[in-house]
This record gives sequence, structure tokens and C-alpha cells, in this order.
Amino acid sequence: MKRDSRLSATLHVLLHMADRGAPMTSEELAACLHTNPVVVRRTMAGLRRAGLVRSGKGHGGGWTLARALEAITLGDVHRALGEPALIALGHRSETPQCLVEQAVNAALGEAFAEAEALLAGRFDRVRLSDLAADFSRRFDERRRTHARHDHAL
Repeated sequence: MKRDSRLSATLHVLLHMADRGAPMTSEELAACLHTNPVVVRRTMAGLRRAGLVRSGKGHGGGWTLARALEAITLGDVHRALGEPALIALGHRSETPQCLVEQAVNAALGEAFAEAEALLAGRFDRVRLSDLAADFSRRFDERRRTHARHDHAL
């Protein structure tokens, strides 16, 4: 089963936009994701409707963040994407009159609902600024590691 990576890809793009600090075209964003600019435009249109990004036309135009990273949560982005399923597992429903299937589906349904609520709550507590800080820490660590390595040569 193919996993839905739209949330991950969109977060990736938003962090690139924040790091750039200047408008980015759909073509530039598509290059970051190794995808087609049409896919980027479709996704960004939903984010624009949600007030997360804005777009400018013409020379020097492109996509920019409409809010500070501190004011955007993973939950905001997830909702802007149309709330794709958080859990890819599902119920068997070939014989809905079967009491065993009903019992299994009831147990699974309850567990799925609890897991999705927990995950959605976590998404609302994680801000894009948290991801940007993690990126900066990783970038600085890589730079220090390479500097030590280069200096040892």
C-alpha cells in the first residue's frame, strides 16, 4: 500500500520557503520535492485558502508564508490538506452481518479513533518553528562535523 506523503512533502516545502525568506516559484518548490509544478500549485492553493501562504504574480512573484512559523502547527497544515487519513489501516466489511467481523471492527474502530485523536492532538502542539529549529541544529552539527573532518586532513 502506498503511503500518503503529502503532509511530509508540504512541511518540507514550507521550511524551504521559510529558509529562503523570499518568494519561491512553483518550479523551485517542485525541484525541492522532485515533482511536477502542477502538483505544487494544487497543494499550495489549499494552503492559500487556509491562510498559510500567499502568492504573488509576475517578476519576483511566487509563494511566501502568510504567517510566522510560530503561528503554524502541523495540525494547521494537515487540515489545509483536507485532513488526509492518519492511519492507513481499515476494517474488513465483506460480511457485515457476521458477528465476529462486527466485534473485530468495533475493537479496531475504537483503537483507530483513539490513535487518530492522539496524533491529531500532537499535530496541534508541534509548530513549524520547532521543525525549523531542529533543521538549524542538524545543519549546524553537520557543519561542525565537516569542519572537524576537513581540519583533520
